[in-house]
Amino acid sequence: MGRSHRHSPTDERDHDHNGHSNGHHGHGHHGHGHHHNQAPPRGGHSGAFAIAVLLNSGFVVVEVAASFISGSTALLADAGHNLGDVLSLLLAWGASVLAARPAGPGYTYGLKRSSILAAIANAALLWVALGAVLLETVQRLWQPGEVNGGQVMLVAGAGIAVNLLSALLFAKGSKSDLNLRAAFMHLMADAVVSASVVFAGLAIVLTGQNWIDPVTSLIITVGLAWGSWDLLKDAVKMGLLAVPRHIDEGAVRQFLAEQSGVEAVHDLHIWGMSTTESALTAHLVMPSGSGNDAFLRGLAGELEHRFGIHHATIQIERDRAACSLADGHVH
Repeated sequence: MGRSHRHSPTDERDHDHNGHSNGHHGHGHHGHGHHHNQAPPRGGHSGAFAIAVLLNSGFVVVEVAASFISGSTALLADAGHNLGDVLSLLLAWGASVLAARPAGPGYTYGLKRSSILAAIANAALLWVALGAVLLETVQRLWQPGEVNGGQVMLVAGAGIAVNLLSALLFAKGSKSDLNLRAAFMHLMADAVVSASVVFAGLAIVLTGQNWIDPVTSLIITVGLAWGSWDLLKDAVKMGLLAVPRHIDEGAVRQFLAEQSGVEAVHDLHIWGMSTTESALTAHLVMPSGSGNDAFLRGLAGELEHRFGIHHATIQIERDRAACSLADGHVH
């Protein structure tokens, strides 16, 4: 079979000693192309992740303590949100480190899918925390206690500063790295949540109505539950090898079918290798046998450019009847 590979800089260093300096090599007979179009390893932001994790972890402790001192469940809900931040940052950090580790025996794709498992655990733990906050909030709705609005404003204001500072650490890298962009957007959203707590504290100071605090807490908790449910659902879908949401399977199939010399496409599979990388395998029936290495390299490049598919494995067949998988699967 003929294969051609396109590697990231790390991949090329790993393969140079085997004579793959140009990212391409061939095997016995034609018909099988396997391409890697990987983004560069994302291990260069460990400092930013470490600072953001320390800042947010420390603030979670301060905010939980302040919520009990001031009697504010809104602060407790915000602390739960910030705890979710810490988990999300650790997830993104771990994913950036694991994505840079090369594949090895027993783990031919490396440890990329560990980020999906971490995402499921992240969402589940966040729901446990939200359940505890919701229980306290409901109790406060029935029996509102005294809330120190000034303290709530002070602590929530500090939360805005912590989240904005943490977000700035990822602002530059977020333009080119989806992992960093997710961390940046999450932290900016947290700053908005903290701002809502500040306004709740101000409303309590101005009106003296303590019920504003548990109502604000309830709104934040419901919003976070809604968002984390979406995260959990997406993570489970990725765990079940669903087509990533940003990829249109029909459009990919049509693109492959429209390639010069392609008579049919079958056994098309698209799945997420991790939370940031996707893969594809497909069989192309090309009676003319024109699917050479240059065709495969160009096709892989277009799949990455148009659809964000980083790993494409294409099998070229001259006679679809020769493939046992083709029966009932040709499109």
